Amino acid sequence: MVSLDQPLLIVTDLDGSLLDHHDYRWDAASEWLMRLKQHQIPLVICSSKTAAEIIPLQKKLGIAGAPFIAENGARLAWGGEQTLPEDPSRDYLDLCQQLKTLQRRFHFTGFHDFSDMEVAKFTGLTPAEARQSRLREASEVVLWRDEPTRLEEFRAALAPLGLALTQGGRFWHVMPQGSGKGIALQRLQQHLARREGQTRITIGLGDGPNDAPMLEGVDYAVVIKGFSKTPVILQRDDDENVYHTAHVGPQGWREGLDYFLAQPD
Repeated sequence: MVSLDQPLLIVTDLDGSLLDHHDYRWDAASEWLMRLKQHQIPLVICSSKTAAEIIPLQKKLGIAGAPFIAENGARLAWGGEQTLPEDPSRDYLDLCQQLKTLQRRFHFTGFHDFSDMEVAKFTGLTPAEARQSRLREASEVVLWRDEPTRLEEFRAALAPLGLALTQGGRFWHVMPQGSGKGIALQRLQQHLARREGQTRITIGLGDGPNDAPMLEGVDYAVVIKGFSKTPVILQRDDDENVYHTAHVGPQGWREGLDYFLAQPD
């Protein structure tokens, strides 16, 4: 059991984890969010969402200015005041151009191909939130419309372009090779250790296959019951430090922290 008095760092996925998969609410996690704030325990978002989505959400969660990992690790913010992007970045537009060359061979659609209203319709986001989800900087969200058996062929075709493929809770994501949630978290931990002069004990929470690298890099991993057809498989041999929840979304998030963290007096 880990104590709230220890130097902790909580690292969390959003959709299907801290946020409900359908309505994006976090009510069930509210009590724990308050406890973490009271004990000055940093909460680091590690998500496929964009910086434009995460920064306003941080304010609502009461953690404005905290470090975060966006776009599955393709974007890392160290903390402090963050500026919302107003347009997709040049790197993102170049990535989309590379993907267009593959649309002649594979049947898929990226967020770049949709309007804000179209993204809102199939995600359940508001049009304003859908716009934020399309303000990407380094990765693309892909709706795979081809045969599932061709995914590995698609992955192989991305490699010469310097791109990699990962599966999220409901979509596929294309990003630069050498990026990912696990790599970004490792960089963030090293940065914090240098700044603070101590190494924090980490608890990670996630529900999708793209969370696996992050969950392998933390001291204690909470695998939240998810909606993805692909299970979250971790390559670690300390089963006592891995907990699989019975509940989904923020209920599972709360369950995971209840399991690992000693209750305050």
